[in-house]
Parts: sequence; structure tokens; C-alpha cells
Amino acid sequence: MERRVYTPHSNIRKPWVMVREMAIDIRKGNDLAKRLTIRDIKALYRQSFLGILWAFILPLANTLVWIFLNNSGIVSMGETAIPYPIYVFSGTMIWAIFMESMQAPIEKTTQNKSILAKVNFPREALIVAGIYQGLFNAGVKAVILIVALAIMGYFSGWSLLLFPIGVISLVLAGTAIGLMLTPLGMLYTDISKAIPLVMQFLMFFTPVVYAIPEEGLSGEILRNNPVTPLIMTTRDWLTGMEPEFLNSFIWINLIVLVLLALVMIAYRLAMPILIERMNA
Repeated sequence: MERRVYTPHSNIRKPWVMVREMAIDIRKGNDLAKRLTIRDIKALYRQSFLGILWAFILPLANTLVWIFLNNSGIVSMGETAIPYPIYVFSGTMIWAIFMESMQAPIEKTTQNKSILAKVNFPREALIVAGIYQGLFNAGVKAVILIVALAIMGYFSGWSLLLFPIGVISLVLAGTAIGLMLTPLGMLYTDISKAIPLVMQFLMFFTPVVYAIPEEGLSGEILRNNPVTPLIMTTRDWLTGMEPEFLNSFIWINLIVLVLLALVMIAYRLAMPILIERMNA
């Protein structure tokens, strides 16, 4: 049986020991993370008649709305390098992957609040479970996207092999941002309720449903948005276009990896305090 000693001193005094223990806990919690992922996926679709088709229906509904607005002239989306229906459908699906990954850490910790105080298990298992579920949801959407584009007669060629890299980077970036908000989300449910609203607003500052303007303030905002390289490069690989933001995509991913490591450490340090406060 493992022997664990709890002291009043913070783990931050011995950072390398803390990082080593965190890596061990991630490995130990991997089986639990897989079980939680399977349980949550089954629960998600158990009482749904359309089941996994919901991954397709909501982005399709958004796509039809934007196509109607563009074709009717109510709003002008500008010229896109690929047919607009493909541009907006792939954009909304890719954005959904990013948004769901961002919500996953808060959802997992909130759903398991009751067992956090009663059962001693590696807390990192909840975050890993969120990443697994994010990858599963992203995989479903990726397959739907590829099939839908093939039905529309659009084949991207060899660049499709790089598309999973873009999907994984979106999941990791969403997880890192979501994990930053998780401590607040555990204390205040307003955070999890506000995220979809805020993300719906932020979608208009990324090239999801319209192309980046050549000039003007909106063009500058979209080009300097750190999410733009992730969205654009993933869509370019999916549709066979030349990636315009490839260098920025690489830099953003390096930053995301560092950020993810830092927020994992912060999460580990904050969890004992949060659990104590939730039980107060």
C-alpha cells in the first residue's frame, strides 16, 4: 500500500518534487480517466434519440443560417478562397471542437465535486478525462466533416493527413484555457454558464464564418487573434489550401504546451484549497 505523508507546507517549496509527483499521478489516474470518459460518453447519448448526430445538427443549423444571411445580402461575408458553404460549415465545426474542449475541465470537476472531498484519487484524472472526451468529440466531428466534404465533391488531398494535428492543437489549446478558469468555475457556476455566451461573441473576432478583411480595424483584430492561426491552419489542411498562418500556428502551439504545463501545476496547488472551501 502506498504511504503518503501530508504536511502543512506548500508543495511549491519543492517544485521538482511536485512536478515528479504530478507526473506519477497523471500516469496512475490514466485508467480512471478512461473509465470516466466511457461513463460520461454513454450517459451523454443514453437518453438521446438522435445520439451522436447532435454533433452534426447544431453546426449544420448555424451553417444554414449564415448561408441564408450571406445569399440574401443581409450581411456580406466577403470573398472566401473556398466555396462559402464549405468555409462556414468547416469553420463552425472546428470552432465547436475548440469551445467544447474549453468547457471540458470545468464540466468534469463540477460533475465530480461530490467525490472530490470523499475519495482520495489523482485529481489530474479529471483533466485527462476532459482531454479524452474532447478528442472523442473532435474525432466524431472530424469524420463528419470529411464525409460531408466528400459528399459535396470536395477532396483536399495529402494535406488531410495533417488535419488531425490541427484538431489535437485545438483540443489542447481549449483545455489550457478552460483549465485556467476551472478554479473559479468550481466556486461560481456563473463561469460555466457564461462561457458559451462569451464564446459566441468571441467567434466574431475569429475567421469562423467570414474571411479576414484585407484592411481596417477588424482585419487587424482577426490577424492578431491567437486563435486565428489554429482555426485557419486546421481548416486549410482540411480543405487542401496552402496554410497562411503556419509559422504562427507552430509558435502558438509551443506557447499552449508551456501554458498547459503551468496551469496543470496551478490546478494541483489550488485543488486542496478549493476542496476545503467547498466543504466549509
